Amino acid sequence: MDRLVNTVRPYAWGSLTALPELLGQEPTGEPQAELWMGAHPGDPSRADRGEGPRRLDELIAADPEGELGAASTARFGPSLPFLFKVLAAGLPLSIQAHPTLDQARAGFATENALGLPLDAPERSYRDANHKPEMICALGEFEGLCGFRRPAAAAALLAALAVPGLEPLIELLSVEDPGDDKAEAEALRGALAAVLTMDDATAERTVRETVGALAGTDPDGEHAPYARIAEDFPDDRGVIVGMLLNHVRLRAGEALYLAAGVPHAYLSGVCVELQANSDNVLRAGLTPKHIDVPELLKVVLFEPGAPEVVHPVRVDSTPGEQLYPVPIDEFRLSRFELDGVDREIDGRTPQIVLCTEGAVRLTAADGAVLDLARGQSAFLPATGTPTRLAGTGSTLFRATVTV
Repeated sequence: MDRLVNTVRPYAWGSLTALPELLGQEPTGEPQAELWMGAHPGDPSRADRGEGPRRLDELIAADPEGELGAASTARFGPSLPFLFKVLAAGLPLSIQAHPTLDQARAGFATENALGLPLDAPERSYRDANHKPEMICALGEFEGLCGFRRPAAAAALLAALAVPGLEPLIELLSVEDPGDDKAEAEALRGALAAVLTMDDATAERTVRETVGALAGTDPDGEHAPYARIAEDFPDDRGVIVGMLLNHVRLRAGEALYLAAGVPHAYLSGVCVELQANSDNVLRAGLTPKHIDVPELLKVVLFEPGAPEVVHPVRVDSTPGEQLYPVPIDEFRLSRFELDGVDREIDGRTPQIVLCTEGAVRLTAADGAVLDLARGQSAFLPATGTPTRLAGTGSTLFRATVTV
């Protein structure tokens, strides 16, 4: 068992206080957005096995089967297949979507062939992997996820009575709302129209839209978009956001986001588990690069309300609550410990994170590791179980299915 030393990424949208509070640290006065736990080369965790801190990706590369197990290595290759995070949003994140595996491989190869450095601001692909992800709220959490039905988006826009929005409303007015192809084309056309609008028209339309949103009911359907407009008064993403569903999660509720699903997280703290990638195609609410042609290739134009995921009991592991996902590269579950010891299987690589109370981990050889709130550990695939003990404690477990 390795206690992990993790990096916090200070993106501008990060909360000033949420991650310091979780980690038991004083706020720095700067935004702290994402706590990374894993072996992504961009910011790998570190572990000390008696010779000083070493990068987790280097430890795994030195002995993939010993760290990950033969089954995971055979299935997913010689690297940790997932990246685990705590995400703390003080401001809205950019509206974004992530590529499929084939799209990521092709995009990464193309940008490499163009000679773009990995940290170039105009890059969309920083690795060759896809990035499906799951978030689980640690408290009240708010976001945008997936497209509204075109008719619903048209009605939301029409209620603002902004002349510059009329071409979008026309694009979204599908004659047969049950025609999946027509609805997809309508959404594609509307998104493309917003992002390719000439600058003068966009500036005027965004300004008028922001003004109209300011006059809407603070408890009505426009309210989340009005709050976004306060933070991004000059951004086309204010309009793009109204094409998407607004969703609220309570603590313990989750969302699974497949490749191509457009989304933005607006406020709150969550754990996030994803494939081991940092590929992002943006669509607004950001000063960063927006590659419109590539974005339109990646985005999944399928309207419908997002499905909130609730945990299910795992009969083979008493006390474990699993958040089901349709892929095997990551598996997220939660333990609510209340004085009864629990046991987790050791056949797969895993990272565990304590989010409430304190948890004691005891390995089969008797080794003990205590985790306080905000601390995490890497458990190599030893093949032997680990015992969990705690009272009033919450532990999230990230692993794979093989």
